[in-house]
Amino acid sequence: MSSDRFSDIAPLEDDQVKSTIQELLVDPGFLHAVKYILPDVNWEEFSAEMSKYNTKFDFQSQMIAPTVWGLTKRTATSVESSGWENISRDRSHLFISNHRDIILDAGILNISLNSKGLETTEIAIGDNLLIHPWIEKLVKLNKSFLVKRGVSVRQMLEVSKHMSEYIHYTINEKKESVWLAQREGRAKDSNDRTQESLLKMLALWPETGCFVDRIKELNIIPMSISYEFDPCDYLKAKEFQLKRDNPEYKKAQIDDLRNMEIGLLGFKGNIHFRFGRVINDKLDPIKELEKKEQTSAVAHVIDREIHLNYEFFPCNYIAFDLLNQTYRFVEKYNDDQKADFENYLAKQINKIDLENKDIPFLRLKLLEMYSNTLKNYLIAKGEE
Repeated sequence: MSSDRFSDIAPLEDDQVKSTIQELLVDPGFLHAVKYILPDVNWEEFSAEMSKYNTKFDFQSQMIAPTVWGLTKRTATSVESSGWENISRDRSHLFISNHRDIILDAGILNISLNSKGLETTEIAIGDNLLIHPWIEKLVKLNKSFLVKRGVSVRQMLEVSKHMSEYIHYTINEKKESVWLAQREGRAKDSNDRTQESLLKMLALWPETGCFVDRIKELNIIPMSISYEFDPCDYLKAKEFQLKRDNPEYKKAQIDDLRNMEIGLLGFKGNIHFRFGRVINDKLDPIKELEKKEQTSAVAHVIDREIHLNYEFFPCNYIAFDLLNQTYRFVEKYNDDQKADFENYLAKQINKIDLENKDIPFLRLKLLEMYSNTLKNYLIAKGEE
C-alpha cells in the first residue's frame, strides 16, 4: 500500500523535514510562540540548532524532548510512569488513553518512550486545533497525523474509513505505534469514557473479518494519565456554567489557544502515566454477543483497564469525601492537606470571570473533576 494515499493526513516524510523547518523559522507566528514558551531563547542559536535536523526523530529527540522535560520541571513536582512490562518491543500498539492536556499527554508519552529506548508514537490531533498554518507544519514535524473534524455527514464515512485505513497501515505495515485519546476532546469532568464512534471508526478497515478481529489487529494498550492538579480546571468549570446557563454556548478558537497555553505553563503537581495490558485476550468472548452489543463491550474493556490504572493523590480522596460528605478516605490525607485543597478550590474559583458567578455550582464541578477518577476506580473494583 502506497503511503502517498495518506499524504493529506500523515506526518511529514523525513525528506520534507529540512524544508519545513526553514518555513517555520521565517514564520512570525512560530517565532512569537517559541519566545513565549522559552522567553530566554537566543533566536539565532535556536535557528542554527533547528537547521541541523534531518529527520523527525532528530527533531523529537533533540528539540521536543528537552523542551517538554524543561516545561515539566517548571510546572510539575514529578513525572513518573509504570507498566512498561506490558509494552512489546516486537510489535506496534495502539495506545488509547484518557485525555487531560491538549499538548502534554502525547508529549510526555513520547519523551517517556524515547527515554526507555522505544520508538515514539504517531499522534492523532484534531484539525480544529490547527488555528495557524505554522501549527500544522509543527505537529506534522512531531509525528502527528490529522483527524478531520467538522466535515459534512456525507463526507464523514469516507473520512472515517480513510483514518481507519491509515491507523491500521501505520501499526501493521509501517510498524509504528499510535496514540489516540479515547474520545474527541477532553472529559471536562474526568469521567473518562471511550466513545463508541471511535471504535466503530477503528473497525472500518480492513474490509474483511469481523468487528472484533479488526480491533484485535491494533494490539490496543489502554493507558491511564493522572495529573494531580489540572491547571485548566477553572476554565472547565466556567464552561460548565456557561453551557448550563446557555445550552447554545460554544467555545471559540481563542478558548482552545488559552487552554493550550494554561495547560502547558500551569502547575500540575505530580504526573503519572501507567500502561495497562493488551486487551486482545479479553476480546474473543465479545464475538459471542449480538453485533449491536459488541462496540459497547469493547469500550467497557478499555474503560475498565484505564479506570483500574489511575494514580491517586490526596486531592482525589479529599474531593471524594467532600463531595459525598463522608470520611471514607480520611486516612489518605491529613488536616493540612485538606485545608490546602480547600484553599486551592477557592483560588481557582476566584479566577473565574463570570457576571452571574454561581460559586456553589462551580465548586461542585471542581469536586467532581477531582473525585470521578476515584469513583470509577471503585466501580471497576466492585467496591462502589
